[in-house]
Amino acid sequence: MQHSNQRIDPGHIKALALDLDGTLLRPEGSLGERTVKTLKACVDHGMKAIICTGRSVEAAERYRQTLGITGPMVYFNGAEVVDMPGRSVLNAALLDTEVADYCTDLARGIGLYYQAYVPGTRGGSESILLTENYTQEADMYYKHTGVKPVIGNLKEALAAPGLKGCIKSMFISDPSTHEGIRSRLHARFGARISIVRSSPVFLEILDAQVSKGRGLTQAMEYQGLKQSQVIAFGDEENDLAMFKAAAFSAAPANAKEQVRQAADLVIGSNAEEGVAAFLEELFGLG
Repeated sequence: MQHSNQRIDPGHIKALALDLDGTLLRPEGSLGERTVKTLKACVDHGMKAIICTGRSVEAAERYRQTLGITGPMVYFNGAEVVDMPGRSVLNAALLDTEVADYCTDLARGIGLYYQAYVPGTRGGSESILLTENYTQEADMYYKHTGVKPVIGNLKEALAAPGLKGCIKSMFISDPSTHEGIRSRLHARFGARISIVRSSPVFLEILDAQVSKGRGLTQAMEYQGLKQSQVIAFGDEENDLAMFKAAAFSAAPANAKEQVRQAADLVIGSNAEEGVAAFLEELFGLG
């Protein structure tokens, strides 16, 4: 369904909130030349570009560098807002280790893969990915993000003195398992947690305060941006909160149906570099 974009005044838009996987990146995980050229042209014209991703700083960094964008970026689905390239953490909200400990037991009990990011020992935006076994899911995640996990007893690692919490944690499993995991976690922890799907097989467990919407709002505040000046682009359930934080939202044609329905407009797919095509038309680029 193609929604109308007549009410977007291109002269009033000052920032673009950009999801990576499934939206800005092509299906195999690369940035297309047209996308890079178009976004650089937007930045050259004074536009702010804010990456809003479920990825860690490290896993998103090559894309940020290729695009040449700076300023507050939203990582870990909003668990961290980090000023780039300096890497100072502007906002962070950690998941209680009690939740991750319970998830570890749950994963062991039903035979699913589970992993957790914790803050690095050096502080700043450094993070360490922990899991118990290097499975095919761990390998798939490594190939997808470039982040290799540290293997060990997760319950012992979570009980380490001085660990204040996890940045985010996630199950990587068949979508058919997700509702069962959700119901058990909500029954146990209720309003203390947020659960979002960031890809068909990624089910992420975060602190209740965390969302891409909250992260984007914080990034906007740091840059003096108003809601009316921002367009958000996303394709998955975890992008819905970001849509609410921006004045306008656009979903690529490959987005989940509920995301397409929630968006103000549906644009070309990520395989077609739909974000770039839309921006070229909106701003008269190319």
